[in-house]
Amino acid sequence: MQTCNEIIFLRLMNKYLFAVCLPVFVIIVSCKPKQDIDYMQNIEEVAIKTSQRQYNSTIQPSDQLVITVLAKDNEVAKPFNQNYYSSDMSQFSSVPSRSATVEPTYIVDSNGNIDFPILGTLNTTGKTLDQFKDELKEKLRRYIKDPGVNIKMANFKVTVLGEVNRSGVIPIPDGQPTTILNVIGLAGDLTIYGQRKNILLVRNVDGETTKHYIDLTDAELFNSPYYYVKQNDVIYVSPNNVRKSASSYGPQIGIWISVASVILGVLAILVR
Repeated sequence: MQTCNEIIFLRLMNKYLFAVCLPVFVIIVSCKPKQDIDYMQNIEEVAIKTSQRQYNSTIQPSDQLVITVLAKDNEVAKPFNQNYYSSDMSQFSSVPSRSATVEPTYIVDSNGNIDFPILGTLNTTGKTLDQFKDELKEKLRRYIKDPGVNIKMANFKVTVLGEVNRSGVIPIPDGQPTTILNVIGLAGDLTIYGQRKNILLVRNVDGETTKHYIDLTDAELFNSPYYYVKQNDVIYVSPNNVRKSASSYGPQIGIWISVASVILGVLAILVR
């Protein structure tokens, strides 16, 4: 027959065991299976048909285009490169020396136009950088024999928010073709709490905003028009159920679990 002290002790043990086991049970149940974490799980089953042809980002209003015209004789190209300065020019001029080259930059207006030296107003609407470069070279042939043109985008950027290790605005150097996987890598990858099957991509093209959900666990992403990011894309990674459950318990849940574990340990010592 149990004594009064034994009954009290057993009741205390049941109470604290429940306090410890309940949070642990919730965590175990909420854990994400491995198949929800791995990327490109069916890579061997998918025929990769994509290529850089998917990257057809067109020039948009407010884009900053760095355009440099080249020729065998630099003096011939000089009128087409306004505001172009080189550090080597300081020895011939009273202008203070510059530590780096300042290249001609043109901001695309709301109508898709830029004002180019001598050639006047040029429209960029619906054109990729390569298409606009070819058009510009064709116009320059009237003034320069075998002209060369370099065009790059100075303000190409993508915004990454949500469950990533480094959220924020990510600049893409020279506007080079960049995939969503590269951007996620620059953001430090998803946290363990990020939903890999439901990533939101918001895109604005010619004033029209669209949204698309991306599944990183499906290798068909390689064949998607959203595989390559475009200027001003916004990528949002939603929290998974583990993160949502943790937030419902509040930020103190970890502290309470630790306290309950210490109490259980003390009780186990006293039982001996």
